[in-house]
Amino acid sequence: MKNKVVIVGCGNVGMSYAYALINQRTYVNELVLIDINTRKVEGEVMDLNHCLAYSPSKINIKLGSYQDASDAKIVVIAAGANQNVGETRMDLINKNSHIFKSIVDSIMASGFNGIFLVATNPLDVMTYLTYKYSGLPQNRVLGTGTTLDTARLRYLISEKVGIGPKDIQAYVIGEHGDSEFVPWSNASIALKGIDAYLSKQELEQVENDVRNSAYEIINRKGATYYGIGMCLVRITNAILGDENVILSVSAYDKENDVYISTPAIVNSSGVKEKIFIPLSKEEKIKIKNSINVIREAINSL
Repeated sequence: MKNKVVIVGCGNVGMSYAYALINQRTYVNELVLIDINTRKVEGEVMDLNHCLAYSPSKINIKLGSYQDASDAKIVVIAAGANQNVGETRMDLINKNSHIFKSIVDSIMASGFNGIFLVATNPLDVMTYLTYKYSGLPQNRVLGTGTTLDTARLRYLISEKVGIGPKDIQAYVIGEHGDSEFVPWSNASIALKGIDAYLSKQELEQVENDVRNSAYEIINRKGATYYGIGMCLVRITNAILGDENVILSVSAYDKENDVYISTPAIVNSSGVKEKIFIPLSKEEKIKIKNSINVIREAINSL
């Protein structure tokens, strides 16, 4: 079976995803790269193919066009303007909304009938636009959401408590942006509430550090891309492997007509089901605020 993935946008994020993909065992066996800068992508394809002698997976990697999406299982959109120093993710909205209409229209014109996976900021807005532009069922359009924020959260907690990040059950939910938050009432390690390990002050510091991580990285190196590359691989494998795993992807909330991150079951259908976890009174206010931020951004277009 051909598990074909198309990447649209071969900048730092797209290529970090591609490189992470060939460094792991994956279900992907064909990878197509599309970018306006075809000469650069020719070089990227050559460079990636030279890795295959040592890669754990056999993948056919090539430069392509939108027509290559016709039989793709997943199209990953990583195209768009980067977040610069001093910019928020929402500052990118006007730049990237115009780019997406052309991309999604071109993909759909190929006959594509797979799953869109979006990585471009402002993430929740761009994923919503992809859903609207494509006309695909909502479960087959998803964004990376707060998977990266959740990875950052688990890493920072693990550093404080001396327990591996894979054994920490905690999520960042809401907007992938400044209104995101951690529902600490649901966070645990080995079935013990997180407050058994960290004080309220420590939890607040961790949450602030997670929220500001992207800004800190951008201030130092200009962009963030390795982390999101790994998140894209994890989501890709969850889809192609029909894994039914729980990830905090950005998925459609019908009640509020927005894309927003909560834990969700991801499998070969895309988003099988969103999981609406019980929230405290304070956390309900925060999720409502996130919904409003995303909705206002959509309405501004």
